[in-house]
Amino acid sequence: MLVALFGLIVGIAIGALFPITIPLVYARYTAVAVIGLFDSVIGALRANMQRKYNTSIFVSGAILNMVLAMTLTFLGDRLSLDLYLAVVVVFTIRIFKNMAQLRYGLLTKALGRSRIEREILTPKV
Repeated sequence: MLVALFGLIVGIAIGALFPITIPLVYARYTAVAVIGLFDSVIGALRANMQRKYNTSIFVSGAILNMVLAMTLTFLGDRLSLDLYLAVVVVFTIRIFKNMAQLRYGLLTKALGRSRIEREILTPKV
């Protein structure tokens, strides 16, 4: 976890010191690649919480997500369709699903499983 935090700090520092302007033509490709990568990072956090994290699965999934997202965006551009919107919707749904699982896992660790299940299953009058 410290390596990830260190990487995040170094990445932010490099981005602040060397601002890069992305041409408008590539803005969609960059956006869907970032969303695909963000989906992989949130999925890795969920897998780590569930003690199922594997670095090779994370790296291959991150690369595949980015390539698939950019390929669909490229195909959409060639067909004059806004397929990047479908990519954004799908990855956003996956991000929210993973975030919900992360939240549930953190709450069960903090409050205890029986208390969470009791609050969810007990109807409030």
